[in-house]
Amino acid sequence: MKHLLKPCLLKLGLLILCCTQLAHADSREHEQLKRSIIKIYTTAAAPDYFNPWALLNAQQLSGSGAVIKGKQILTNAHVIADGSFIQVQRHGDAQKFRARVKFVSHDADLALLSVDDETFFDDTRPLAFGTLPELQEEVTVYGYPIGGKSLSITRGVLSRVEHQYYAHAESYLMAGQIDAAINPGNSGGPVISNGKIVGVAMQTNNSNGAENLGYFVPPSVVEHVLEDAEDGVHQGFPELGAVTQSLESPSMKAAAGLAKDQEGALVVRVFEDAPAAQVLKAGDVLLQVDGFDIAADRTIEWRENQRTNYHYAVDHHHVGDELPVRFSRDGKIHNAKITLAATPPSRSLVQGEKFDQRPRYYIYGGVVFVPLNMNLIKRWGNNWHSKAPIEYLYARNQWSNPEQQELVVALKVLPAPVNLGYHDWKNWIIESVNGEQIRDFLQFAQLMESSEGEFVELRDSSGYRMVLDTAASREQQPLILQTYQIPERHSQGLFGTLAERETAEALGQVQ
Repeated sequence: MKHLLKPCLLKLGLLILCCTQLAHADSREHEQLKRSIIKIYTTAAAPDYFNPWALLNAQQLSGSGAVIKGKQILTNAHVIADGSFIQVQRHGDAQKFRARVKFVSHDADLALLSVDDETFFDDTRPLAFGTLPELQEEVTVYGYPIGGKSLSITRGVLSRVEHQYYAHAESYLMAGQIDAAINPGNSGGPVISNGKIVGVAMQTNNSNGAENLGYFVPPSVVEHVLEDAEDGVHQGFPELGAVTQSLESPSMKAAAGLAKDQEGALVVRVFEDAPAAQVLKAGDVLLQVDGFDIAADRTIEWRENQRTNYHYAVDHHHVGDELPVRFSRDGKIHNAKITLAATPPSRSLVQGEKFDQRPRYYIYGGVVFVPLNMNLIKRWGNNWHSKAPIEYLYARNQWSNPEQQELVVALKVLPAPVNLGYHDWKNWIIESVNGEQIRDFLQFAQLMESSEGEFVELRDSSGYRMVLDTAASREQQPLILQTYQIPERHSQGLFGTLAERETAEALGQVQ
C-alpha cells in the first residue's frame, strides 16, 4: 500500500506545482496587461460660443487609454478634445509624461496619442486587438474612473451590438452594449477579452430606467480609424449620400413596384453632389449593399441572427472605395457600383459640433454675427433641447443646398450709437444682405465688407429688417472693440491668412 501511495503523492505534488506555476504566470500576465492601461490628464479650454473671441475657463479632465503598437496610446476623442495640455501616467507609477495628439477621429470618438519621452513605453507591452465576442460572453473594462487614482476593473456581459448615436459628435455608428456602467474617467479604457482589446469604453446610458449599461466602440470601428490614421490624413467614414426610409408598409411596397417577397429601403432623397447621385434617385428601392440583403426595416444581417443598420456595410469602406449596390427602379432590378467620397461637414443647415478649432465670427456696427452650429446651440447647457431658441432647433431639420449651405445669426448687439434701436436684438437668423441671399458665412462676411451704399440692410425670412449706417459702423468700430475688450473684429482666417489680411489692410481694402 505504501508503494502505491508514494507515486500518488508525487503526482499530486507535481499537479499542485503545475497549477501554482500557471497561477503565477497568469498573475504576471495580468500585471503586465495592467501596465499597458494608461491614465490620461487633460487641461481643456473650450471656446465660448456666446463670446466667440474668448475661451471658457480651463477644466481639468481625466480619462483612460491603452498602449498599442507603434508606441501609441488609444483613447476616446472626447477625453482630449480642445485639450491644451495632456499628460499620461502608467499604472503603479507616480510620474506623469507629456503627451500629444497624433490623430483624432471625432466621428468615431477615438484618438491616438504619442509621448514626447519614448522611454515611457519601456516597461509596457502593446496590447493586441481581438474579434468582437459573441452575445452573452463576458468582457472586462479597464480604466481610471474619477474619484481615485488606482486602476478599476469591472466585468460585464456583451448584451447587444447595433448602430447607436455616439454622444461626442452625434455620429451614427456601430456600438457594443455591456451591462456594466462606464463612469467618467473610464472613457477611453480598453474592453478586454482573452487578453486582447475588443473595444474602447465610450459612454453610459443615461435613459430613464436604464441602469448599469455602458457602450463601447467595437473592433470594426477601431480598425477603420487605425487604417485611416496610417497616412496621418483624416478622411473619416465615407458618405453614400442617400436618405432612405423603411418599407414596411404593404401599400408603399406595392407602389414602389416590389413583389411581396422583396424587401429593401426606399430612397427618399439623393444629394446632388453626393456619390449616390451618379446611380440612385428618389423613388428607387435599395435592395442590397456590398452583398448584404436589406430588410424592410433598413437592417442587414451582419452576423448570424444579429442585425444592424445597412450603413454598417458602408462604414467598412474608405473614401475612394467602390461599393456594389443592387436597387429596384420601376420594378426593374439594377446592379451598379458607387465610388464613395468623403462626408461633408454637414448636410443640415445647422453645422455639426466641431472640436479643436476656434469659432468663426464677424462684427459690424457692434453687431456680432456667427454661423449657426451645434456648438452654439449646446451653449444652452445639457437641456439645450428645450432651452435653445426654437428657430435654432427647427433649423436642425432643414437640409442644406447649393444656394443655402449654412445659416447666419446676429447673435447679439454690443450697444453703441450706431446700433441704437437694436440693443435688445439677439439670436436673429438673417436671410439676406442688401437684398442678396446668404449662401454661407464667408459669403455673408464678404457681402458686408464690400457694401458701398449709405446703409447696410439685413432681412430675415419674415421680412423684418435691421439697417446700419455704413460710414458710422466703420468709424465707430475701433471704439466698440476697445470698449468691450474684443481683440479682433472677426475671427482669424475668415478672409484668408493673416499675411493676406495685412496686405489687404495696407492697400486699404479692409478696414
